[in-house]
Amino acid sequence: MIIRRRAYPRAGLIGNPSDGYFGKTIAFTFSNFCAEVVLYETPELEILPNTRDHSLFRNIGHLADDVRRYGYYGGIRLLKATVKRFNDYASRNGIELHDRNFTIRYSSDIPHMVGLAGSSAIITACLRALTAFYGIAVPDPEQANLILSVEQEELGISAGLQDRVAQVYQGLVYMDFSRDLIEGRGYGEYEYLDAALLPPLYVAFRRDLAEGSETVHNTLRARFDRADPDVLGAIADWISLTDRFKALLLDGKRDELGELINANFDRRRQVCRISEENLGMIKAARACGASAKFTGSGGAIVGMYADDAMFAALERSLEPMGVSVLKPRLAPPSEVSGDDS
Repeated sequence: MIIRRRAYPRAGLIGNPSDGYFGKTIAFTFSNFCAEVVLYETPELEILPNTRDHSLFRNIGHLADDVRRYGYYGGIRLLKATVKRFNDYASRNGIELHDRNFTIRYSSDIPHMVGLAGSSAIITACLRALTAFYGIAVPDPEQANLILSVEQEELGISAGLQDRVAQVYQGLVYMDFSRDLIEGRGYGEYEYLDAALLPPLYVAFRRDLAEGSETVHNTLRARFDRADPDVLGAIADWISLTDRFKALLLDGKRDELGELINANFDRRRQVCRISEENLGMIKAARACGASAKFTGSGGAIVGMYADDAMFAALERSLEPMGVSVLKPRLAPPSEVSGDDS
């Protein structure tokens, strides 16, 4: 039996980066790209490398370019950490795993380290394959927490819950990470929203602007922990923007959403360092009349556009900058599609 499971990139539509700081966000997953994990029974347990895990290069320039694009670590560590954490979860919950072994491998065409949650997509797909192989059902909120623990506790990556919740649930999801919920029961309040209510969306990314989310979160975490009033004020504003966005969306006031997306980024710019290259993408998109903010930590932006003429203007403006522009195909909610959509 061959098990195949997928997970998709996510775009933070409003509220981020408040998700690691008891905030609120709305995000969506889209199926233009995916991470896939294949698992099948074998006599021994083996994790197979992907091209990202190679150590053979054409020359020193090739090595340097590879490190700029993918960092020093490939995806094997993600699979290995997920398998280990899954075993811990089973032991902690008194779940007995059968003694059959497997071989597992991954592939992903999600643009790497541009704020589309490519690493957590690999982990999500891996966890889905493991639960299928062992016949274990893990509740969705616990799945998201488990995926986050792989990154935070096993790999030391600073991150929030938004990406993992969005990828477990799929579709368009409103997330409330209020302190009383997180500290009281260990997870937030997650609600599906009707994606048909959204105006047209675009996603644009530039692969050479890769920057890990830990770069943003490590700085914010230190400032949050010392109660920096600028950071606390920004988080309060992102929470307010998220609730206003949700209310407008449900009321059908689509024309008012774009200014909230812009406000989200503008507030972020006041408390976070933004590179000129990333800022250039935002300015170019807004000059076309579209709204624009980061999908995550930088390297990719998301926003709303009015019509095909505006989308064409986005392509004409951004593509000469080395930026790819696409219309995201929203992935269906996992409760509708099943977790291996």
